[in-house]
Amino acid sequence: MKDRGSVVLIVKNKVCLINRTRKGSVYYVFPGGGIEKGETPEEGAKREALEELGVEVKIGSCLAEVAYGGTQYFFKADIIGGTFGTGQGAEYTDKDRDRGTYLPIWLNKEELLACDVRPKEVVSIVESLLR
Repeated sequence: MKDRGSVVLIVKNKVCLINRTRKGSVYYVFPGGGIEKGETPEEGAKREALEELGVEVKIGSCLAEVAYGGTQYFFKADIIGGTFGTGQGAEYTDKDRDRGTYLPIWLNKEELLACDVRPKEVVSIVESLLR
């Protein structure tokens, strides 16, 4: 696995996640994906937010770096344009990928803590931001 850039979006005390259903499992991840050659982690996170969510973001501070088959970077970000839920990345358009479903959603703090959100290290950081 390669390095990944992800965004942490919090609006009105809700956090944006991707609801994943794959091979019978349901879990949640922060929007993001692989950093492409020549991209910084911030640029990758920004591109992935547009591809997965349909929104343009302003990247803020790095909240966490998690080692998992590479380094995953999680950036606090703010939506500055676009329309949430209109992502057109390969996750939505390439039906031959066989990688399960992707559904962008908003969860409140209680839902965040009750769901299988990955990685757990980032959940505790986000929970502190929702206090």
